Amino acid sequence: MGQRNGLHLGVVGVGRIGVFHARTLVGLPDIASVRIADLDRRRAVQVAAELGVRSADTPDALVDAGVNALVIATGTPGHAPLLRLAARAGLPAFCEKPVALDLATMDGVLEDVARAGILVQIGFQRRFDAGYRAAHEAVATGAVGTILAMRAATHDPSPPSEKYLATSGGIFRDLHIHDFDAVRFVSGQEVTEIYADGLARDQWFEEHGDVDVSAAVIRLTGGGLVIVSGTRHDPRGYDVRLEVFGTADSIAVGQDGRSPIRSVEPGYERSTGTGYRDFWDRFEPAYQQELATFVETVRGGGPSACSLEDARAALAVALAADRSRAERRPVPIEEVGLAKAPSNG
Repeated sequence: MGQRNGLHLGVVGVGRIGVFHARTLVGLPDIASVRIADLDRRRAVQVAAELGVRSADTPDALVDAGVNALVIATGTPGHAPLLRLAARAGLPAFCEKPVALDLATMDGVLEDVARAGILVQIGFQRRFDAGYRAAHEAVATGAVGTILAMRAATHDPSPPSEKYLATSGGIFRDLHIHDFDAVRFVSGQEVTEIYADGLARDQWFEEHGDVDVSAAVIRLTGGGLVIVSGTRHDPRGYDVRLEVFGTADSIAVGQDGRSPIRSVEPGYERSTGTGYRDFWDRFEPAYQQELATFVETVRGGGPSACSLEDARAALAVALAADRSRAERRPVPIEEVGLAKAPSNG
């Protein structure tokens, strides 16, 4: 790849999401070069050759090579150490979710990043989806009125591998953390309390202390309620929706010709579109936009479009959900760590 004016980006982790991020960065006009690293050095070399970029043996080698920013796309255990590496090097960083699976680790990263004064953007891609942004604007401008209730759903077509699930943190920290962030983003409010439950249809979920069907009721600071549902099995595809019911309007995100749900109302014309296959199929433009926004912020300055504080708030809700399911009671968020004020971009 020829040299040109722009940023030199380092990507750490070239699994499925990392390869997608690296490919997106190569296509952006403000990027001069992309260099990648992975624990599997052979894979890093192979992916680098496929993309026409360079590789490095380690994340530290990326930093030593003079990159201007890091994109962190490893598994969750690597997120906090790599954010600390970025902080020590004074480099802006984009990091996939979740940053950590516990608040002690999260707060340690927050302190290190604050001390270093670096930009960090977290990969909650729904904030960059056109539908979710339109819903955010409708609430922010008052078009919806006062929020009475919301419904959020994330239904996977099939579960990830058992190996992945074993270290994922469970359905609330892995899958629903996106819903918790989206609810904060769209509503502009905090979650004050959650009551959550779930069941394991497959034994191996139970063996890992996890569930593959989940539900929760959330209370918001503005007084509204949110109903959340999730499954790891959906025969019609990848179903992600958000509905907002207000005193002035009712709106929905994810309701289109490819929504993986069908109406059985008499006379309703069945959609001929196929349901979304997976999160790439549903959110590919949002994944591209979040990286373009990160690059723009690195170059031009300004606040993070999705901050570490936002990530902490969503994690606190997920941890409260875990406790609620275990103890079968509503759990105030302040029990696990008071979530901070929303950053809505």
